[in-house]
Amino acid sequence: MIIRIESESDIPIYLQISNQIIEGIARGYIKAGQTLPSVRSFAADLGVNMHTVNKSYHHLEQKGIIQIVPKSGAVITSPQNFNESTINKLKDEYKHLIAESLVIGMPTTQIKELVAALLEEFKKSNGQLK
Repeated sequence: MIIRIESESDIPIYLQISNQIIEGIARGYIKAGQTLPSVRSFAADLGVNMHTVNKSYHHLEQKGIIQIVPKSGAVITSPQNFNESTINKLKDEYKHLIAESLVIGMPTTQIKELVAALLEEFKKSNGQLK
């Protein structure tokens, strides 16, 4: 998986890294049980400060996507049964994006089509056509 950092982006670099790791997992490029590179080596590969990678890893750990194991590194966790708390957190994130879409004038049907197309894209790249 290749991580691309866009230095001109409004999105902080640690979030760019986190988002791309999450997308890599969703697409099946990274599997549960795999270990991410060490903070130091990943930072060197990306050309960013190691504190930025560390912040990204801790962000992913808070979301339950990775587990940081001392002396072993960051390991992708197995899919967990989501619970009400997880649903509520995601609902808040979706709410913001949907509200922004509506504010800029995107019709409801187009929002639904976009979500359906993205889900289909992830399923295809992960070999999960259902």
